[in-house]
Amino acid sequence: MKITVNGKQRILEKAIAIDELLIVEQAEMPEYVTVQVNDELIDHENFTTTLIKDGDTVEFLYFMGGGQQ
Repeated sequence: MKITVNGKQRILEKAIAIDELLIVEQAEMPEYVTVQVNDELIDHENFTTTLIKDGDTVEFLYFMGGGQQ
């Protein structure tokens, strides 16, 4: 099956859960990443139950703190 992860095409043998995809893609700081699947933000509590399927688009989003000085 074909999916897109952060703008790059990937081929997987079968549908996998988001938590597995984070491992396969070697995501940095997976405990802090926000995951968007087909433009929908997925709650961390659903990472083990939300399956990535053929044609899905996945984005790993990292929010950086900052502010005025």
